[in-house]
Amino acid sequence: MNELAATASAVRQTTSRNGKIALLASFLRQCGPRDIPVAVGLLGGEPRQGRIGVGWSQLAHSHVDVDARRDTMPTTLADFDRGLDDMRSMQGVGVVARRSERLNQLFEGMTVEAEEFSRDLLSGGLRQGAQSGVMVSAVAKAAEVPVGVLRRAAMLRGDLSHAAAIAFSDGAPGLRRVGLSVGTAVSPMLASTGGSIREACDALDQVVLQPKLDGIRIQAHKSGDDVELFTRRLHPVAKQLPHIVEVVRSFASDSLVLDGEVIGWHDGDIGTDDFADIASTFSSGGASKRSDLGVAFFDVLHCDGTDLIDEPLTRRMELLSEIAGRYAIDSIEVVDVAEAEKQHESWVRAGREGSMAKEASSLYVAGRRGKAWRKIKPVVTLDMVVLAAEWGHGRRTGTLSNLHLGVAGVAGSADHFVMVGKTFKGLTDVMLAWQTEALLERETKRSGITVYVRPELVVEIAIDGVQRSQTYPGGVTLRFARVKSYRTDKRVEEIDTISAVQALLGD
Repeated sequence: MNELAATASAVRQTTSRNGKIALLASFLRQCGPRDIPVAVGLLGGEPRQGRIGVGWSQLAHSHVDVDARRDTMPTTLADFDRGLDDMRSMQGVGVVARRSERLNQLFEGMTVEAEEFSRDLLSGGLRQGAQSGVMVSAVAKAAEVPVGVLRRAAMLRGDLSHAAAIAFSDGAPGLRRVGLSVGTAVSPMLASTGGSIREACDALDQVVLQPKLDGIRIQAHKSGDDVELFTRRLHPVAKQLPHIVEVVRSFASDSLVLDGEVIGWHDGDIGTDDFADIASTFSSGGASKRSDLGVAFFDVLHCDGTDLIDEPLTRRMELLSEIAGRYAIDSIEVVDVAEAEKQHESWVRAGREGSMAKEASSLYVAGRRGKAWRKIKPVVTLDMVVLAAEWGHGRRTGTLSNLHLGVAGVAGSADHFVMVGKTFKGLTDVMLAWQTEALLERETKRSGITVYVRPELVVEIAIDGVQRSQTYPGGVTLRFARVKSYRTDKRVEEIDTISAVQALLGD
């Protein structure tokens, strides 16, 4: 753990992407086979145990005796991994004290630097620049495998740590054998922001048009009568959505992986509920009591033993219609652009969020945001991260109101953000109260009326456009930005990029 923390510190202090990759790869080469998945998870800020029930207050008040640290054998990666297992499994009376004792046992075998790294890791505040693309490239370099092959295996497994273990044990051939596994969540394919139907049709060879629904992305896995549902963040939610489970269970195919949206379902058709309405119905973790929740599927990744991600979209749509029937979303192959524009306008009038324009021949590229899928909305919306917030005044006194908004410097990155504007518009009283509490939990420092936070909260921002700016480092800022909703279902790695915002300048 001491060596891992020293590597993480060196990575944090290195601005060069290649430098970060070299440092991480060098450390990984020194790890034994059993330590590889543990090391990859820890360096990427995602231990395999997830949350273990140790809060920031408990971490802040744990104390390690200097003499004990001096006389204790160093904590190995295996020791730390077992310790997290132990703490996660603890329950009952006195659990806080027992977890603190186990935590201190681990800290006693660490340097101060390694202890601080562990505190940041367990509190969710780890930001050392070793996540996402950098970590994938480092594993590929260390294991001497093609980065594209590794990335594909990681997306199909939904877990880079698992793919890393395969890379080191079986190399590229082992990674190429990785396919979809029913019951294991797959990182979803993502869409880019598009300007208009005509623009999409000009850019793509042949377009399939689908309505864009303002629901919650869901991935359904069926094996016989067993059904599991996963969010876009790969969290299982079948228990919260029993109505959707029954829908999937009714499909004739024995094994399936489907991609779709949980939506409001009214009078046998898709309703107009928005994301916030639907998310609130099962955010508590219990079964949703709403009987009007439905599902609309827009893709099929696997059917009865056959992976379909390398089949063209048109073939997948044919199969989806046969499998899901009325639960399959409308798909129209565009022949005439003017007719496509009319269809888009019709969907918007009916309460849909907009349209999805997809390349008819596109494959399902798990976990990637490419140009083959484009989301087109009457009002442009962007997914951003909150970097800071300012205390409000007047009726907003006592709440964090004016948000500092950032986008990713590089696609898929969670360690470099570019600020593009601020907004306090669109916030309801309920949202103000929630965001104040959520942001204070993530506070890192203050300056005057500004509270800076860990960049973790994804917020969907509606804009009327962008304009050039000398104020912000990306040279662009937002016009009439307002909060549409907080996207608790999305990871920071999925936010829009500065290049996507700059492209909206239109020149």
